[in-house]
Amino acid sequence: MMIQKISAPVSVNLIFDHQTRQAFPKYVSWEGQVYQINKIGLHHTYRTGKTLIHVFSVESSTLFFRLVLNTDTLHWTLEEISDGESD
Repeated sequence: MMIQKISAPVSVNLIFDHQTRQAFPKYVSWEGQVYQINKIGLHHTYRTGKTLIHVFSVESSTLFFRLVLNTDTLHWTLEEISDGESD
């Protein structure tokens, strides 16, 4: 599996389901492509000073993404991407 560290700004469509009270990314727009998120993997949070950071590991039909949301700025960053293939 080839994991690429990126740290690039991305656009993310986040869905909030009021019945389950869960929020999750649905689409990621990166380098002119829109990827539909088919599966949510791990989700965790941590703090940098007073800033709460959300980290989502998600996958589309072709790629794995590690997305980071800064809750102070509401900016999304793509930290890692993988094609899921063996090297």
